[in-house]
Amino acid sequence: MRQWVGGCAASLELQGKFKMSRNEGTTDRALRVIIGLVLVFMAARGLYTPWTWIGVVPLLTGMVGLCPLYSLLGVSTCRVR
Repeated sequence: MRQWVGGCAASLELQGKFKMSRNEGTTDRALRVIIGLVLVFMAARGLYTPWTWIGVVPLLTGMVGLCPLYSLLGVSTCRVR
């Protein structure tokens, strides 16, 4: 069951076993996807830096809307109405 709060799903249950809370707002997700795409594109073009393939992490977390580090720290960028 999903409950939408300010553009974020407050909770997401998978077959009643796992419960994950989205903790990224729309702006946060968009920035993560853009930064991730730029870094992955740089890596694909041969512009290797220590950060290029790390671009997969913000890309995936932005697409999913869940940041494990935010979960550990208790941070959420979702707006609450």
